[in-house]
Amino acid sequence: MKKDIEIPEVEGVYIAVVNEFNDVYKTQDWNAYIINDKDQDLDVVLIVTNGYSDQKITSTFRKKIDKLPAKSYAKIELLQEELFALNNQFKVTFFEGNTMFEKTYVFRKNTINERALQAIPLMKVKGVLKK
Repeated sequence: MKKDIEIPEVEGVYIAVVNEFNDVYKTQDWNAYIINDKDQDLDVVLIVTNGYSDQKITSTFRKKIDKLPAKSYAKIELLQEELFALNNQFKVTFFEGNTMFEKTYVFRKNTINERALQAIPLMKVKGVLKK
């Protein structure tokens, strides 16, 4: 039975961590985003995040997005810089049509930093990207 379950490979959906100015608090903040670079809308997007190392694990954060339109993005959460010393994991599950997709994105410890910034699709900003 398990062999009959097919979960297709995820393409065109990314997680980005972006350093941006917060107009309200006048600070530079790191925010995580989910990006849908597909031509199809994503439905019932579930994101489960946490940070971990050999000695430490953070609490689990869950977010649901009812619909993420094609060629769009949505903010997931604010990341405090102290978390960059941990592996930061984003488990993403969504439906495209009647098909369920699932992928885990992991930012390894100390890989979220200013030296790792690159162009982020659709957002016209620089950040750290996981495909």
